[in-house]
Amino acid sequence: MSASIPCAPSVCCIHSLCSSPAMPRVTSLLPALLCVLLSGLSRGYFPEERWSPESPLLAPRVVIALVCRNSAHSLPLFLGTIERLNYPKDRIALWVATDHNIDNTTAILRDWLIKVQTDYHYVEWRPDPDSFEDELGPKQWNYLRYEHVMKLRQAALDTAREVWADYLLVADCDNLLTNQDVLWKLMRENKTIVAPMLESRAAYSNFWCGMTSQGYYKRTPAYMPIRKREHRGCFAVPMVHSTYLLDLQKEASQQLAFYPPHPEYSWAMDDVIVFAYSARMADVQMYVCNKETYESFLHTQLEIMGKMGKDFLSLPPKQPNKMGFDEVFMINLLRRPDRRERMLQTLHEQELSCKVVDAVDGKALNTTDIEAMGIKMLPGYKDPYHGRALTKGELGCFLSHFNIWKEVIERGLQTSLVLEDDLRFEVFFKRRLQALLHEVTVHKLDWDLIGCRLTIRELCPNIHNLVEADYSYWTLGYMLSLQGAQKLLRADPLKKMLPVDEFLPVMYTNIQEMPSTHCNT
Repeated sequence: MSASIPCAPSVCCIHSLCSSPAMPRVTSLLPALLCVLLSGLSRGYFPEERWSPESPLLAPRVVIALVCRNSAHSLPLFLGTIERLNYPKDRIALWVATDHNIDNTTAILRDWLIKVQTDYHYVEWRPDPDSFEDELGPKQWNYLRYEHVMKLRQAALDTAREVWADYLLVADCDNLLTNQDVLWKLMRENKTIVAPMLESRAAYSNFWCGMTSQGYYKRTPAYMPIRKREHRGCFAVPMVHSTYLLDLQKEASQQLAFYPPHPEYSWAMDDVIVFAYSARMADVQMYVCNKETYESFLHTQLEIMGKMGKDFLSLPPKQPNKMGFDEVFMINLLRRPDRRERMLQTLHEQELSCKVVDAVDGKALNTTDIEAMGIKMLPGYKDPYHGRALTKGELGCFLSHFNIWKEVIERGLQTSLVLEDDLRFEVFFKRRLQALLHEVTVHKLDWDLIGCRLTIRELCPNIHNLVEADYSYWTLGYMLSLQGAQKLLRADPLKKMLPVDEFLPVMYTNIQEMPSTHCNT
């Protein structure tokens, strides 16, 4: 008696083990079909050439919360940076509030939002024309104003949670997000609260490294190495403010609140301190990142001006003038059009018109050219820092200034302003320079040259922002009188050539300086 052999599951043996001579021949087609079907499944249901990779994930949903007040001066630049964020606009919701304005902030924001609203996923607009009863001026921060700002930020946070946003970006309207990838970079840090370190022309930034027992700022030795980027990375700090990203996907973020203050809060009524305390009680660490340049405070707008536009805003035209000078000269090499464009934009932004002077390109000069101009080097001259002779670049720089001095005399210009194309303007440069010119005129100061970045010797009596100096290191910018130009040419400088910033202190034992309008390189 032979035992029956069950049908094996193996595809390759179905026909041989299950077929029987007593069965109709048609049944033999079933195993064959099964073989074809199963062998096809082993290669995939669809032909391989029809397969495609999975689509990428959508970008996280972000709410950008803007609370703007009296920000008309900064909004054109700030909104330009928002427009140019390298992030899908249909994944961004804008939450914008403005109130208590005495300038054109409301109109600028409204016009911008009307023109960009279709680009973004969602726009919420909260204008308020009222003012605080006990407010003395637009810069005063009283109890009601702190409370109002906290309520607005809390409303933005509530909205972000209601629309199931993944992140909330809080940004002040005078913080310029110059790094277009700032959102992606902060998200990759995977922190509940993370801020991009803000740049400024001073030590100020948007984080604290220390906090007193009452919640106020505390100086610590850890601050400056982070601020100066001597240490780079993301650092745990007790406070970030102004601009930062909240990760609402983190469970602990549910405990964060801008308003009302935590029940145990007893410190000062200050919006940034209240939120820092909320983070502390939620056991959420704040971080500041300085790995890259992410953004800047408003007063560095001239540094980043060319990197953004104002596509959706109409601004009143600038009215450039010479600020009371007979001429404003700007020296620029033809082979440096980038510097020319930047400097012209910078001057236009400050409503200062100028005459562009094509600099003498020292690299293009040969020995024949130098001899034809009657130029002779000062025998034995060595650079005091590098111990080298005069370079062709320094020669071209001197000749550029020399040509301006000649033009001043030929045209009889009583007062001139000379600028090089690589200078950086200090805050309120124009205002301070105008004040200085007024004082010089009122006090009838007899002056030849007023320059930048000079070694201070003593104060000039009766004139603010002006000192006497005994050495000049840079000629990036200076004021020149007609008699000053005459003195410079009478020295016949081409017969004893020096770098121009060495020649001036040799010429003048008393060079007037205006340190409050100094220029930075």
